[in-house]
Amino acid sequence: MAILEANRLAGVGEYYFSKKLKEISEMEKRGANVINLGIGNPDLPPSQNTIRTLATSANNPANHGYQSYRSSPELRQAISEFYNRTYTVDLNSETEVLPLIGSKEGIMHISMAFLNPGDEVLVPNPGYPVYSSVGKILGAVVKYYDLKEENNWQINITELKSEDLSGVKIMWINYPNMPTGALPTDGLFKELVDLAKENNFLLCNDNPYSLILNENPESLLSVDGAKEVSLELNSLSKSHNMAGWRLGWVSGNSNFVESVLKVKSNFDSGIFLPIQHAAVEALKNPSKWHSERNKILSARRESVFELLDLLDCTYGKNQAGMFVWAKLPRDVISSEQFVDKLLNKANVFITPGFIFGSNGERYVRVSLCSNRQKINEAIQRVKTKL
Repeated sequence: MAILEANRLAGVGEYYFSKKLKEISEMEKRGANVINLGIGNPDLPPSQNTIRTLATSANNPANHGYQSYRSSPELRQAISEFYNRTYTVDLNSETEVLPLIGSKEGIMHISMAFLNPGDEVLVPNPGYPVYSSVGKILGAVVKYYDLKEENNWQINITELKSEDLSGVKIMWINYPNMPTGALPTDGLFKELVDLAKENNFLLCNDNPYSLILNENPESLLSVDGAKEVSLELNSLSKSHNMAGWRLGWVSGNSNFVESVLKVKSNFDSGIFLPIQHAAVEALKNPSKWHSERNKILSARRESVFELLDLLDCTYGKNQAGMFVWAKLPRDVISSEQFVDKLLNKANVFITPGFIFGSNGERYVRVSLCSNRQKINEAIQRVKTKL
């Protein structure tokens, strides 16, 4: 007798990086020294004040119990102040902010709070694979909208308006965009808010990259009337070098936030209090701290450009975020084959664009989360082994 997995997993495979990291681990067990330029896993530390605050709080025996599902008022207030300072957005810390155990979990929480089987969800192509996989798990109908190089990876509002959007419940957007590094054009957020109002769907912006190699951070919630139809996810993972700490949040319309809390409170728990205390400190990091991080990432990006030149890839130099998105040479058809050849011959791993959707097939993504020494070593391997 076979015990079958749930039908909801049909069409949903193991996350690409989960499989690839196992493959790389096996290579390393056999003696390979793989340079991983594929994963967006910050290698730089959080600020020293953040780390000290964590250690001090963790040394207090009173701080190790279960915490509120809403998290502490101090953390919510710190997020509210961060939004006001960074994006000129006013958030009511009591009703419009909900800390989460990472923003990736927030994608599932939001989807569970609003999607019924058969509802349509608009997902970018290329885009973060979790948007579509979560929709499929919940029985929603995933509808892809195109992001294309010839349109500078922007959403084609005219094209969307020509479609039947009556069945759409959620639209996922992500600017600064991952994987393409594109920034939103002036007025894009306003047009999207208007579209959401006209068609009565929830507009969700996933916004973890706004402080990384980007001089003008923006929030969807800065648009007049956005809170009527919008939620925004944000995170400390990338912008504050705190990926393993698992702390993000959702903000926006208080009723929507309350719906997300209904899901969260039934599926996970409150955030470890010392991490909350440290997050309050991290959110106070001065602009100089962010500038220093960006200076390091900018220097790494120059080395990545050199690597991509050797691989005959083309790219834009004004991308935001902690990756570089690049187009493969004309004679290369498969990004997966290109990446596997690089991995097997030079022991260098970069991300194939196909995992982000069909519009990413002829592209690759290179992470800036390795130091210049490793990137330069990758350059030397490409010169000698390819």
